[in-house]
Amino acid sequence: MDTLLDRFLRYVKVDTQSDETSPSFPSTKKQLVLSKMLCEECEQLGLEDVTINEYGIVMATVPGNVDGDVPAIGWVAHVDTSPEFSGTNVKPVVHENYDGSDLVLPGDPSRVLRVSEEPRLKQMVGKTVITTDGTTLLGADDKSGVAVMMSAAAQLMGDPSILHGPIRLCFTCDEEIGRGIEKLNLEAFGVCCAYTLDSDGSGRIDSETFSADQAVITVRGVNTHPSVGKGVMVNAIRILSDLISSLPTETLSPETTDGRDGFIHPYHIEGGVAEASARLILRDFETEKLAEYAGLLDSLAEPLRQKFPRAEIKIEVHKQYRNMRDGLVKEPRALEKAIEATRAAGLEPKLDIIRGGTDGSLLTEKGLPTPNLSSGQHNPHSPLEWTTVEEMQQAVDVLVQLAILWGEER
Repeated sequence: MDTLLDRFLRYVKVDTQSDETSPSFPSTKKQLVLSKMLCEECEQLGLEDVTINEYGIVMATVPGNVDGDVPAIGWVAHVDTSPEFSGTNVKPVVHENYDGSDLVLPGDPSRVLRVSEEPRLKQMVGKTVITTDGTTLLGADDKSGVAVMMSAAAQLMGDPSILHGPIRLCFTCDEEIGRGIEKLNLEAFGVCCAYTLDSDGSGRIDSETFSADQAVITVRGVNTHPSVGKGVMVNAIRILSDLISSLPTETLSPETTDGRDGFIHPYHIEGGVAEASARLILRDFETEKLAEYAGLLDSLAEPLRQKFPRAEIKIEVHKQYRNMRDGLVKEPRALEKAIEATRAAGLEPKLDIIRGGTDGSLLTEKGLPTPNLSSGQHNPHSPLEWTTVEEMQQAVDVLVQLAILWGEER
C-alpha cells in the first residue's frame, strides 16, 4: 500500500515543467504523463466519475457516505512545476530524523540549505525532510498538494467509519503560467466551493492573493554591421537595458518589498540588436494599482521613444489573475470550515495572504470560492526547495476534517 512519502517521491520524478511561451494546452506534453498516472491511480482507489480531458485536467469523486442532501466540495492541486528552474531528472533526497544541521545538497555541494537562512528548519528536528540534490527544483509546488489529496482520498475510501459528503478531486495543468483553469469545466466540477492545496508550511489558510498582470516590453531597433554602424545602428539591447535599469530599485521590487507591498519584476530578457524583449510581472493586493504600474512602464519608455525615434518600443499588458478576497464572501462557509478543520486536525489556524497566485484566484474570480491551504512546501521554484512528510500528513488530516465537517451540512 502506498504511503504519503511513496506517492510524493513518485510524482516529483515526473518532469512536468510548464512553458509560458507555448501556445498549446497543456503548454508541455510531459504534464500529461502525470495527469494520466493520477487518472489511473484514482481508478485504482475506487473513486467514481474519474475523467481526464484532452487538456490533461483530471477529475474524480470520493462518494459521500452520509444520508441527505450534502454539498459537494472540491480539492485542487496542479501537476506542473515552475519554468524558472529545471524540473528534469529530479533526484529527491530524504533526510530521515533530521538533526537540525545545514543540508549540503549532494548533486551540487555549492548549494546548501542553511538553517541561518531558513529558520523554519529549526522546527523540523526529528522529522523527515525532503530536499532536491541541488541540480533541479523539487516540485513540492505543487506535487506535495497532489500527494496530500491522493492520500486523503485513499484514507476516506479505505475507512467507511469516517462519515463525509462527496469530494471532487481536480488536478490542473499550467497553473505556474497562470492558465490552470483555462480548460476546466466548472459545471462538470460541480461543487459549492473548493480548496487549493498550494500554500507552504502547515496550518496556513490563504484568503487573499496578489492581483497580477504580465507586461511584455518589445524593442525593435535597426541592425547593421558594427563597422558601418555610425548613424545607422539602433541597438535594441541598449534601449531595453536603459528602460529596465530605470525601474525603481529601492521600492516596487521583490528584493525590497514584503507584506502587502506590490512590485514590478522583470524576470526574463532575450534578444539582439534588431529586437530585444523582456517579460515582467506586475503584482499588488489592490487591483487598481496594476494600471498604475503599467502606466509607470509607459512613462519610462516615453523619453526613450523621443531619444531613439527610429526605434519601436511596445508594451503589452496581459491580465493574469485577481485577488480572491472579494469573491470569498459568496460562500463564507469555505473559510469558516477551513479554520474549524485546521483546529480539528490539532493545528492553530494561520490566516494569511499569499504574495503570489493560485488556481484558487482564478476559480474565485469565476464565482467558485476557493481558499488556499498548506501542503508542506517551502522555497518553491528553487533548487533549495524542501518539504517534510509530517507537514504533508498534517495537510492530509486537515482535508479529512474538512470532509467530515462538510458532511454535517444539510
